Amino acid sequence: MAKMGYPFTLGVASGEPLPDGVILWTRLAPEPLHPTQPGGMPNRAMTVRWELAEDEAFTRIVQSGTAPAQPDWAHSVHVRVAGLRPAADYFYRFFVEGHVSPVGRTRTAPAPDSTAPVRFCFVSCQRYEHGHFTALGHMAAERPDLVLHLGDYIYEYGKPKNPKPGRWVRPLESAAECTTLGAYRNRYARYKMDKDLQAAHAAAPWVPIPDDHEVRDNWAGALPGDGGSPAAFLKRRAAAFKAYYEHQPLRVRPSGSALQNHRWRPYGRVADFLLTDTRQYREGRDMLGAEQEKWLTDRLRGSAARWKVLAQAVFFSQRKFPLEPVSADAWDGYPASRSRVLAAAPDGLVVLSGDVHSAYACDIRADWADPASRALGVEFVGPSVTSMPGTTDASAILDANPHIAFFDSRHGYVSCAADMEGFRADYRAVAFVDRPGAPATTVAGFEVKENRLHRIDL
Repeated sequence: MAKMGYPFTLGVASGEPLPDGVILWTRLAPEPLHPTQPGGMPNRAMTVRWELAEDEAFTRIVQSGTAPAQPDWAHSVHVRVAGLRPAADYFYRFFVEGHVSPVGRTRTAPAPDSTAPVRFCFVSCQRYEHGHFTALGHMAAERPDLVLHLGDYIYEYGKPKNPKPGRWVRPLESAAECTTLGAYRNRYARYKMDKDLQAAHAAAPWVPIPDDHEVRDNWAGALPGDGGSPAAFLKRRAAAFKAYYEHQPLRVRPSGSALQNHRWRPYGRVADFLLTDTRQYREGRDMLGAEQEKWLTDRLRGSAARWKVLAQAVFFSQRKFPLEPVSADAWDGYPASRSRVLAAAPDGLVVLSGDVHSAYACDIRADWADPASRALGVEFVGPSVTSMPGTTDASAILDANPHIAFFDSRHGYVSCAADMEGFRADYRAVAFVDRPGAPATTVAGFEVKENRLHRIDL
């Protein structure tokens, strides 16, 4: 039998950190874009060995073992590690048939009683063909405790006949739109071959949630968003969720066309990260579905953490557009759902969002039009990594929405720091994405005081 080619072409990752454990991930793919055999792998199970150490040189190995890489799951590997120290850095790697993977760094969550600061970043909307993932390389250099990915990890689109300027910087693996399991797998492989994305995964544990483009543009609930067959769409969604799981360090597998994305990740007494799914359970004018909404409002009411961080995909605050209706694909289209969530929100609410390809910072108020009304929290909307923003009249948006304190359409990510006293968010932007090597700068910074935004002089 011929020797396997180098199988760790898609890098390594970790995620879902708990105080005593994490998930370690890789996928065997010596030929990542093979048209018929996923990853160019044989149709048989493989045994992968893994090591976890306290140091990057692996002189202090604390755990090791083996894990299966099954062909039905595209030879992806998900190792559930437990028995670790809280708030501790660890390093990991994988071995198979004489090959050694790159080394990844991970970090466990703090102990329940910890008051130590938490450093994390959040990102979203990384469309491969729109540019280079340079922002992710800069984020990797920060080595945060945690990365939250708020959706649109991939885009399902094929190549348009006549791409607009800036819309076709890098070629995809296929000109066709993703609709099948094989197509979604190869789209993830194309993305995960990117060195900046690999560096960001190897630098810190991730907790991701999907938005719409992991499946199809603007889908909601059991409906595809284009008037097509719900049955056909659910089959497509099952394929998309399976490929999503195969390429993310998740704890929970999908079941058919369903994948539980809402979850609680506590970080000591400083922050409760509450991740919600704003796609899968939409029905009528209900954004979250009854079960998920009850889960969220119960968690908000019961949280004793200083900061209740609601991490989700779509724009949460009110956003009026001059001469245009409100967006039906954001919380503005579900005002009763938003009101019920805010009724449960205690002191210290911070909402994190993506989706719109531009950066915003918003005060969440009892009365959106009245700056003197009761402050209910803040929202930080992150920019896209590469996805091109639409044309927006920034001055008109700010004039029509007095609770929106900041708008910027450059690409990048948001770097945050939280402790028992304060919460800070810095908007990091790259100068360009049409070629590699862009520098990154901090274009705005905000602190949260008494549930309101306060801009920082940089």
